[in-house]
Amino acid sequence: MWFDNFPWFTDAELTETLKKEVLLFDGTAPEQGEILEEMRAAIEKLLTSRGIKGSVERTLLASPVGEGMFQQFKLTGRTLKVNGVQFGDPLAAESRAIQQRLSDLLGQMYSRFAIEVFSNEQVRPIYSQKGFLRAKIGPPTARFSGPPDKPLADNVLVVVPIEPGPVYHWGGAQWSGNAAYGPAALDQMVGMRPGDVADGMKLAGAWEQIEKEYGRVGYLDVKISAEPVFDDAKAQVSYRVAVEEGPQYRMSELVITGLSLAAEKKLAEVWKLPQGQVFDKDYFQEFFDKIIPQTFADTPIRFESKGFWLRRNAQTKTVDVLLDFK
Repeated sequence: MWFDNFPWFTDAELTETLKKEVLLFDGTAPEQGEILEEMRAAIEKLLTSRGIKGSVERTLLASPVGEGMFQQFKLTGRTLKVNGVQFGDPLAAESRAIQQRLSDLLGQMYSRFAIEVFSNEQVRPIYSQKGFLRAKIGPPTARFSGPPDKPLADNVLVVVPIEPGPVYHWGGAQWSGNAAYGPAALDQMVGMRPGDVADGMKLAGAWEQIEKEYGRVGYLDVKISAEPVFDDAKAQVSYRVAVEEGPQYRMSELVITGLSLAAEKKLAEVWKLPQGQVFDKDYFQEFFDKIIPQTFADTPIRFESKGFWLRRNAQTKTVDVLLDFK
């Protein structure tokens, strides 16, 4: 449940109103049901009682900071614009990168959802990169701009509370399930030495890079699960990393559709993975993105779109490459 743009009230006040007005309200909002209309009407009634014009709409949305869905209640018909944003920590307040993106919010319609997205995409990475892996970026609040005795009716100042917490340092990784690469090779892929500031953005990229490296040697189904283990006394973080390698695939058939026989032959001639060779997903991506356009660049062959499908066979540990042109 999400109250998007009601700066006149706190979440607690709106929730208390719902408890009084909606008989079956239990503090949450379901994905569907008649109770949702009762909740919407109760909020609208509250606004009317305070002389606030507009109507309330509700929308089922995906959470901007994790998994799951939530009901968003939003006021329409009233112009509320953001004319200032205050961050509750100097790192965010003084960050040049964040300041350069504030135009995404300043002068725009006030929306807590938009501010949460901004915090997650622009603010949190700044903290994560500097080792503040458990920084708490609280829900944004808003108050009307201007003097307290004469606030501006349609301009709000947004306040984003932040508790950075400690800077964590790298304490290493414990690997399990890996056979294609040993711990030393995987540690090298992570690229972090013991005692380094634990750059959360670098770590997130490292897990993706390791999956990519596995794909280069045929492990197309690999999954990396990295669980942080925090030692607050030492301000240190280590990771338990589980690797599910899956089968190692080898190249089988190259199937091309949508081109002339001559064009198919031309493309097949530049394909460099013979049958039986360990499949290289990195090479395939380069082939699809770069080699195909280069192959036909100086020819009259034209197509509007191209697509692919990697058809895996886990039993034979082979993969067919299907290319389709339209």
